Amino acid sequence: MPTTRLVTLLGSAVRQQRHLRELTQCELAEAAGVSQATVARIENGGRAPSIAVLEALLAAMDVQLVVGVEPLDAHLDARIDDLAARPIAERIDELGLDRMLERLPDIPQVLTGNTAALLQGAPVPVDAPEIALRWRDSKTFTRWLEANYGQRWNARWGEFGGVWLEPEEQGEHRWSTRYGEIRATMCDELPETIEVRHAGRGYQVVPLVELELTEPRAAELLRRFRARQPG
Repeated sequence: MPTTRLVTLLGSAVRQQRHLRELTQCELAEAAGVSQATVARIENGGRAPSIAVLEALLAAMDVQLVVGVEPLDAHLDARIDDLAARPIAERIDELGLDRMLERLPDIPQVLTGNTAALLQGAPVPVDAPEIALRWRDSKTFTRWLEANYGQRWNARWGEFGGVWLEPEEQGEHRWSTRYGEIRATMCDELPETIEVRHAGRGYQVVPLVELELTEPRAAELLRRFRARQPG
């Protein structure tokens, strides 16, 4: 059975509240009277929780679920509108992009995904810097991750850690580091780029037209933004 948006949202809410309280999945499971495996499956969207289990998990963290309705994806439209009203420089700073780029190893890389779209003025949500790297540079990247407390995203458990760091290993190309989260697209050769400049700094980015052809997530957000423009 495919995971629904609501199941994903509920899992994310449980995980967020658990992280805020610095609880492990085992500690939350024990407090709520369920198994750690149940918590893991709920958090990663692999299981729709029963009302009783969901209430037990939230009560163990001294919170409760509030139910409401809104137009489909109204939250996303509101976020896009908010981002459109904010200066790009402010969003770059909030993302910690410059700090991350200054600390990455000296290997060829370009900005891609929603990060590249942001730098070209698109009001799309960006959760972490996104870069493209060549497979031949993956070992250098792995050594940098090891030196900077890298942990790879573990989709099975819905948290960082517990899987091999190397991009060659199966799994999402998403890591947490001492400088924040980073996501990588691994490729044989780097895509063609253009340079954009902000606050006197140049960034090599994948052009919007190419993103719309190769990055489904960024393309959908760009289409959504354009559809909301008057005229």
